[in-house]
Amino acid sequence: MSFKIKFSKNLEEILRRLKRKDYALFLRIQKKIIQISNSDEVSIQHFKNLRGDLSNYKRVHIGHFVLLFRVEGNTIIFEDFRHHDKAYQR
Repeated sequence: MSFKIKFSKNLEEILRRLKRKDYALFLRIQKKIIQISNSDEVSIQHFKNLRGDLSNYKRVHIGHFVLLFRVEGNTIIFEDFRHHDKAYQR
């Protein structure tokens, strides 16, 4: 089963900028988003959950960066993409 995907406004802006500035990183993110969205209900659980206030989010590392997302029913909502040092500060 493939999930439906949605993007936060913030992430849409980040991806738009990355497409111009660092196209190779943009492609890596795009590939990871496709991989995540093609996961089934069991394999989506393999992605690491965050703790504390962010416990409803999952994460995946892409180089020194972290892609944050959450699963609601059959929809994956991609929320943010930040450097590892700043990703967990909310």
